[in-house]
Amino acid sequence: MGADLEGRGRGARRGRPLRTGLLLGGCGALLAGCASMPDSGNLESVDASQRPDSQSQVRVYALPPREGARPVEIVQGFLEALTSDDPQFTMARKYLTKSASKVWDPEGSTTVLADGPNTDAGNAGNETDGSRRFSLTGQQVAKVDEQHAYRPEEATYSQSVHLSLVGGPGRKEWRIDRPPPGVVLGESDFQRIYRSVNKYYYAGPSGAGAGGAAGLVADPIYIRQRIDPLTQTVKALLDGPTNWLDQVVDSRFDSGTRLKDPDKSLTPDDQNRLTVQLNSRADGASQTRCREMAAQLLFTLQDLTPSGVEQVTLQRSNGSMLCVLSQSHAESVAVHRNAERPGYQYFIDDKHRLVRMPANAGSTAAPEPVNGSLGTGDQPLRSAAVSRDEKRAAGVSLDGKSLYTGSLFGEDTLGKAQVRSKAKAEEDRLSTPSWDGRGDLWVADRDPKRPRLLWLDRGEGEPVEVEVPGLDGRIEAVRVSADGVRIALLVEKDDKTSLWIGRVERDERGEQGERGEQGDAAQPRVSVLDPIQAAPRMEEVTAMSWAGGSRLVVVGRESGGVQQMRYVRCDGSVLSGTTLPGLTGVKEIAASESEQQPLVAHSDDGIVRLPAGSQWQTVVKEGSSPVYPG
Repeated sequence: MGADLEGRGRGARRGRPLRTGLLLGGCGALLAGCASMPDSGNLESVDASQRPDSQSQVRVYALPPREGARPVEIVQGFLEALTSDDPQFTMARKYLTKSASKVWDPEGSTTVLADGPNTDAGNAGNETDGSRRFSLTGQQVAKVDEQHAYRPEEATYSQSVHLSLVGGPGRKEWRIDRPPPGVVLGESDFQRIYRSVNKYYYAGPSGAGAGGAAGLVADPIYIRQRIDPLTQTVKALLDGPTNWLDQVVDSRFDSGTRLKDPDKSLTPDDQNRLTVQLNSRADGASQTRCREMAAQLLFTLQDLTPSGVEQVTLQRSNGSMLCVLSQSHAESVAVHRNAERPGYQYFIDDKHRLVRMPANAGSTAAPEPVNGSLGTGDQPLRSAAVSRDEKRAAGVSLDGKSLYTGSLFGEDTLGKAQVRSKAKAEEDRLSTPSWDGRGDLWVADRDPKRPRLLWLDRGEGEPVEVEVPGLDGRIEAVRVSADGVRIALLVEKDDKTSLWIGRVERDERGEQGERGEQGDAAQPRVSVLDPIQAAPRMEEVTAMSWAGGSRLVVVGRESGGVQQMRYVRCDGSVLSGTTLPGLTGVKEIAASESEQQPLVAHSDDGIVRLPAGSQWQTVVKEGSSPVYPG
């Protein structure tokens, strides 16, 4: 049976059979692997990635090298052991020399290849002189660093593995003395072994919510999902935010705060209450700070157990209680915008007015114009955005030239345009605007002569041109995350449009200049830094929207493919098992930060929405620019 599993889809191999370095366990059965292995020459791709049901809950156990194993078997066994559910890679180390095992750091990095590593024995060394070298090659798609942060990184992978004979006279065994750095495996094995988890930190001054309330920001990482994921995640949270996010978020855990006993597994009790004992760095924390730390833990751990963690107790290093916080009280400590549910969905109707309909997917209420000047139709609109508190809206005129803002409460008159584009062609003018969690407004002017990303403080005043160093191309669309510290941008270059995620940094001191000398408030300096491509395999991205703390829904196509919708993480990783029902001619897409709300789209069928577990449903035949607050 094992031979069938290993050899399926690759043709017959020549050579004598041997035992591979893996056992598969699951569904009540334990499957011992076996395959054919050539004695010399080239090895084929290590296709643990091609095992059947690689996404299912199959446990993979590594086996030690057999006595007298040839060099090719050692290399194969080591690479397969990297795909096992071995907590400390104990079996993988058995394929290494003692000195190599001491310096090899599997936690330092994980290299993800499209199809797993190919192995070439070449002509380097021979078994008679006591050394062999193999080349590992493949197409790299991403790396996970020591902070567990995923980054897309397409490149040609090439590393060497060196082996030598070790042991006493009369009994020498081949072992690897120079392994490749970290862990290397195929993409489907990566998706089977690892899972994405959101750590939560507080937005710094640049990301504070309206009124100064600090909100939480999701920091996605990847952990091994079957190796005590809860304890792994707590340790990663205590280690602090990833480097990319570190400049704009803050942890309430002081630097150096760790678990008192890092080797002890953390497990909730039968009432989903978790006790976490910290080292002495946390002993002097105030009750306020302790509750903020506990809130970080509660929101970070909410999806790691089947029923969630209901309560966290933090203890000092001597075991005394520091504080207790329940899930029901966590929202009063920290602003977690993913839990906020909007009251309405919005779009532009066939009369070019901003209209709304209840966000409840089961509602059958007909869309109605919003209150205020943007719902009258006096100024025809082609796109709009609604503030996250649903008190204000911004609309772009039908010709794309002007941006207006107005109240959604009571009657008001349309004021002067906040922004005007001078582009000659309508398609080169203003993008759909976007509000962040602070109540600030963003919009892109696509004028070919002067393309700009603009920011309006609280949606008012003079627009500030945002610096976007490191981004090559023209910004076509803008969506700011609810936390206000990340921005999604569709960028066009060479007739292709790609999705990028940038980090928003604000210097509130701004430029002093003449205004500052006259005593007026200085203009803040706003920048979007270190952009990351979030859907690198899509050749063309036509629409996108934030769909959670670190998740986006995107519409686009891969090279030579057809239009599709999928979920991606803001770190560029693709969420497996999240296929969306097909929809013809999607032009725009809208999702709520609350993952419980239905998707809304503008397609060839008009304005449609997708309730959870259902199919697309038509709302109206004519309409455009569907949006949720944000």
